[in-house]
Amino acid sequence: MKKILAGVLLASLSTAGAFAAQQPTFSLRSPDFTSGHTMPKASGGNLPDVAACKGQNISPALAWKNAPTGTKSFALIIADTQGRNGLGITHLLAYGIPSTASGMDRTALAEGRGFTGGKNSFGRDAYNGPCPPANADTHFYTFTLIATDLPANSLPAGLDTEALFNHLNGHTLGAAGIIGTFSGKQ
Repeated sequence: MKKILAGVLLASLSTAGAFAAQQPTFSLRSPDFTSGHTMPKASGGNLPDVAACKGQNISPALAWKNAPTGTKSFALIIADTQGRNGLGITHLLAYGIPSTASGMDRTALAEGRGFTGGKNSFGRDAYNGPCPPANADTHFYTFTLIATDLPANSLPAGLDTEALFNHLNGHTLGAAGIIGTFSGKQ
């Protein structure tokens, strides 16, 4: 009996392993930059009072595929952990993105289209582009797309990072990400 159970267990594990290997990977990409490389200068923030902040604040286009089974909505966070001298800056908190979406058009994140906006570090509910100091090293901007089992209209607008993460806790199904770099020396 032990041999039969061991055989069944081994067969089921082998089948599960083969099935898992066939599952496509949840992925995020941008047609505007390759992960690990420089974002377009136009994606940079545009703050008149900051010398290094002379971009056009054009949010990059994003595309994703192979969301986990059961996904009802997505959340997208863009953050620079080096910002504010290592305390970090959140450039975008977007959630309530419907599961039917497979990307965001260029400028959509800056214009607040296609999502519910949370409050970023600038107090805005839309994209604020990279704006590292002119004398700073290259900063790394993480784009994290989170698949959730929450309906797209279930969260209120204006959540900050901590509140959003509290709402998402226990409701995440997977995440995909890319990293864009940007320098104030551009």
